[in-house]
Amino acid sequence: MNTMIDRRAFIQRGMQGTLALGACSMLPQVQAAAGGMTLGFSTYGMHDLKTEAAIRQLKQIGYDAVELTIWPDWDANPAALSADRRRSIRKVLEDTGIVLSSFMGKFKISNRNADHRSVMDRIRLAGQLGRDLSPGHAPLIQSTLGGKKWEDMKDLYLRQLEDWAKVAEAERTVVAIKPHRGGALSRPSEAAWLIKKLGNPQWLRMCYDYSHYDFRDMTLEDTIAEALPYTSHIAIKEAVKKDGKLMFVNPGRGGRTDFAKLIGLFHAGGYRGDVCCEVSSQVWRQKGYDPIASARQCYKFIAPEFKKAGVSR
Repeated sequence: MNTMIDRRAFIQRGMQGTLALGACSMLPQVQAAAGGMTLGFSTYGMHDLKTEAAIRQLKQIGYDAVELTIWPDWDANPAALSADRRRSIRKVLEDTGIVLSSFMGKFKISNRNADHRSVMDRIRLAGQLGRDLSPGHAPLIQSTLGGKKWEDMKDLYLRQLEDWAKVAEAERTVVAIKPHRGGALSRPSEAAWLIKKLGNPQWLRMCYDYSHYDFRDMTLEDTIAEALPYTSHIAIKEAVKKDGKLMFVNPGRGGRTDFAKLIGLFHAGGYRGDVCCEVSSQVWRQKGYDPIASARQCYKFIAPEFKKAGVSR
């Protein structure tokens, strides 16, 4: 099979807004279906807000979904979230109709056994939180993996991700690994390699974020073609260069990423998950940062991109 020809053919079909049924064989685990996608926002950009307040604000702005950050120092940390708070958050989700699409975890691969056990315990805690907050529609858990060099880390990744996948299956919760430009796992092709080497388990998938591929030798079209068969979550922001340094900004503030094309290509390939606006810490740590204004700006820019792509929400 000629991979480059297949990718070009996929891109051409995607831009026409259709995907021939005969081409689905190149897209394992992705089933074309009727319907659209959701537009979400991550509370990673809302550190100082209570979870209930954040969800209500997102509903008011117009979002369909939310990603809750479950890091130890965030409000939705499952290790610190009481039963009363869980009931409160679930009620707000039900009252607003906001979909709990995902959790943002912080699970690092380490060669220390204690660290590995701790990560698996945190996946179990996240799985339970997902059942408490959204019974019947388990949110996935997305996380980067840490590490510096791919060749040094890939075998350790394989060994430990095999255990992650088993825990995820037991919890009936998908774990989506996220390539990050600053980590050892930094390309969608590497995430795809890991997933395939582990037998393509349905409980271990990929989180796609083009901001980590821009300004490198990777195009939007090629990375989508690589990632689509394994993608269960999409995070969006942009990369820019300022004074020779690369920085992350909110979607629409960089002007480099064609988000209508991104949405259209994924939809044509059968993706029906969330497109989640993620505010970088490089943005929310700035003096005077306003999380509500940031959420409004992201929505104002991205919502019309769905219409440009011809994709419903």
